[in-house]
Amino acid sequence: MDVEKADVLLLIGSNTADAHPIIANRMKKAAKKGLKIIVIDPRKISMTKSAEMHLPLKVGSDIALMNSMMNVMIENKWYNEDFVTQTALNFEELKQHVANYPPAKAEVITGVPQEDIIEAARLYAQADRALICYTLGITEHHCGVNNVFDIANMALITGHIGREGTGIMPLRGQNNVQGAGDMGCLPNQLPGGIPLADDSYRNKIEKMWGQAINPHVGKTQTGMLEKMEDGSMKALYVIGENPVVADVHQNHTTELFKKLDFLVVQDLFMTETAMLADVVLPAKGWAEVEGTYTNTDRRIQRVRKAVPAPGKALDDWKILCGISERMGYPMDYDSAENIWNEVREVAPHLYGGMPYERLDRKLSLQYPCPDEKHPGTALIHQELHAKGADRQTAPFTPVDYTAPVEMPDEEYPFTLTTGRRYEPYNTHTQTKYYPDTLKRKQFEETVDIHPVDAERLSLADGEYVRVSSRRGEVTVKTRVTEEVQPDLVFMSFHWNEVPTNVLTINEFDPISGTAEYKACAVKIEKLT
Repeated sequence: MDVEKADVLLLIGSNTADAHPIIANRMKKAAKKGLKIIVIDPRKISMTKSAEMHLPLKVGSDIALMNSMMNVMIENKWYNEDFVTQTALNFEELKQHVANYPPAKAEVITGVPQEDIIEAARLYAQADRALICYTLGITEHHCGVNNVFDIANMALITGHIGREGTGIMPLRGQNNVQGAGDMGCLPNQLPGGIPLADDSYRNKIEKMWGQAINPHVGKTQTGMLEKMEDGSMKALYVIGENPVVADVHQNHTTELFKKLDFLVVQDLFMTETAMLADVVLPAKGWAEVEGTYTNTDRRIQRVRKAVPAPGKALDDWKILCGISERMGYPMDYDSAENIWNEVREVAPHLYGGMPYERLDRKLSLQYPCPDEKHPGTALIHQELHAKGADRQTAPFTPVDYTAPVEMPDEEYPFTLTTGRRYEPYNTHTQTKYYPDTLKRKQFEETVDIHPVDAERLSLADGEYVRVSSRRGEVTVKTRVTEEVQPDLVFMSFHWNEVPTNVLTINEFDPISGTAEYKACAVKIEKLT
């Protein structure tokens, strides 16, 4: 990630300081040296303190905003015409599409003043080098995939891709999300990021493993829940996940888990999901294992055992190997390095040049790194700027704005958006054991509400209230703050004492299966 080399950073749907504090520090330092940051977020997150502009759009209106920005770029000829002509496909279709989003119309949809839309478009388009970073504020919508398509459209129309200080950086939710996907922990991919439908690649792995691989795409987590509901999925194996707390419509999810005939949970702690399990397998933690991590910019780093594991905890791979052997398929690995070498053999196009010895010596390498003489690949998509026959093309994918599935109304007048806070991590299973002596900002969940709304409801800061949706209710302390807009409230999902996801809606993106955590309708009532 070369944010230090960018002139403009478009930070959209990312509460970076709380969710990715190390990267946020780099952004803040770069801002002090001249980087212009445009924060696009419904809340006045702390990154706005380092920003050139803050566009506080309405929740879920990202596509309307981006389409309008591209409309402005085209109308003012601020887009990179040479790059678009030589590299991008479907430009006329995109042009006709975004013509439906003039700034005046986008202002009505997004709540962002049209002059700010125009200025943000100018800053991003006219920068020599501009970068877009996004996270779950983009993907956790029923239209999350379309949001990402529009981010790609923004990068293509300006040519801000394939050069230092440009591109699109999805900041991953956890430290090894990228690595897990690269290893094939997705229903439609094989190790190495190759589609399951690629017969030749799949056949190569089948020969190596001496075992046929099911060629049919599996289910996303959403699809699994649907199969659990109709009774066709009767057993589930959960590794390092706490869906009973983390998934939307928590009461419904819990009932589905209780319906299972057999539930196995492999984790560090007795999570709420583990409490429902028939078998719990104790796994080692991050400081107790050897292996590799892949971070958000494709950088492979070694992780080394620092402390012994307690009790009977085992490496995840040892647990999986033991189960596989008992099911009739021995996997005779003797170390994490042994497994990594097989990964390098399976996917040499990415990892062939990354033995442990080289990772130890170089500290990190970025894939693709196909052989040991290769330096690793810091910058991708350079082929979009190549000359002549070597130049590759990329298509625009025009998309339309669709409102959140559940909008506020007279009965449920507030929009609830959810996310993370600084100290707790996910469902708090790893971080709730902090000692009391450790300085912390927040010890319990709050519902963050604007002073105008608090005054209208006669609520004092710190007062407990009832927050209800069409699916459930929680009792929670108020935090009166101008970080949120009027009619918008914010909560995290960290504390099981306040199970926020009993409120959220079970609507999902039809392509990715990601749930709409970022928008649902709620009401707030004083406790009598």
